[in-house]
Amino acid sequence: MNTAPSTPERCRMVIEEWRKNLTLTKREKFLLAGELKTLDKQILRLSQKHLRVAAFGKVGVGKSSLLNALLGEEFFATDVANGCTRHTQTKEWGITIKELRSVELVDTPGIDEIASKARARLASRIALEVDLIILVIDSDITTIEMEALEILLKSGKPVLLALNRCDQWGSEELKSLVKCIENRLRTYSLNVPIQTISASPRIAQLQTNGKVRSKKGPPRVDQLVKYLTNLLSHQGELLLALNTLRVADKFFDTLKLGRLERSKKSAQGLIGKFATFKACGVAANPLLMLDLATGLAFDTALVIQLSKLYGLQIRGYKAREIAKRLSIYNAFLGGAQIGIQFALGALRQILIIATPISGGLTLASAAPVAVAQAALAVHTTKVTGRLAAEVLAHDSQQKVVPPRAMLERLATSDPEINLWLNEWKYSSEKNTQQLKLLLP
Repeated sequence: MNTAPSTPERCRMVIEEWRKNLTLTKREKFLLAGELKTLDKQILRLSQKHLRVAAFGKVGVGKSSLLNALLGEEFFATDVANGCTRHTQTKEWGITIKELRSVELVDTPGIDEIASKARARLASRIALEVDLIILVIDSDITTIEMEALEILLKSGKPVLLALNRCDQWGSEELKSLVKCIENRLRTYSLNVPIQTISASPRIAQLQTNGKVRSKKGPPRVDQLVKYLTNLLSHQGELLLALNTLRVADKFFDTLKLGRLERSKKSAQGLIGKFATFKACGVAANPLLMLDLATGLAFDTALVIQLSKLYGLQIRGYKAREIAKRLSIYNAFLGGAQIGIQFALGALRQILIIATPISGGLTLASAAPVAVAQAALAVHTTKVTGRLAAEVLAHDSQQKVVPPRAMLERLATSDPEINLWLNEWKYSSEKNTQQLKLLLP
């Protein structure tokens, strides 16, 4: 008996199928070369079950020391006085985690050494390129660290706060400091676990000459290692899958944004042209049924042309399906507009039929009705065009479940995932609003 695939496995199947069906123009491949490379690397890591954990934070808080303590060797360069990491460095962590083939540790530059905008870009890039982030601090959390934390959480990334150098405080002082950090996080409605560590503690030692010197002691990171091991054993593969879905979702948002930006003016012109054609056709037709058929034909043709404009694979059948959906959207208009169209069409037919009896006077009266029908046709075509562009922007390329839909489904089904994705959902809503502003 075949068992149902696990959630991470289903995510992998969805994302690989989605990537296979993703159609890009040559121009899009050129413009999005960097983002496409990041996407494909992430999908490859998912298939290889290769998870990445990054240490993130200000200069000198002990990021490199922490990673060395986890490794059990001095791989990442450290300096007591100043931060040494200028570029991202990586090293595979020799730890055995169920369902994962490898775990890579990533050291990152200090976030307070660069300007605010560059710092935000660094945080966003790191958030995409790794699957779990340890934000390292060595005292009460600062404004810079809070800003970085919010950026990381909005990416939907699980973040763990590691309070380093805890050997410097007494037991009560440490409890008070942790409480202070928790209260500040709560003020911002941020739910982030805190682990206390001493990555490179200093031990006072009395010299023979009577002077006191300090020497490096063994790291105190056992509780952190236990926490990470437990988390990755139970959720590691899922974290990897979620991040891959987020990378795909970000790529697709960027793709849609670019298409909308490049196509907005052309789409407006196209909608205007079809509105004119439809108005002329409706005004010229003497029969009500011909009016409705003409309107449907022009709307379907408009959807097909818009799909080509946006570079989307929408065939005739799909265009008619979208047109049906748009007719539902238009029901509010439709109940009124179709009713008006029927009334106007019926009135015009009565006036035309009565022409011989009225000596041609009703024929003149039919003209304003035809103009009203034409104006209504122009309005409905513009509404149809805008709705079609919106539907195409959200439903295009989706032969399988899109990344965003899978993420939203997981957030609904799992409370813990929902916590991870809470800030991401808020950020996604803002992206959707931005996309709508670019519709014709």
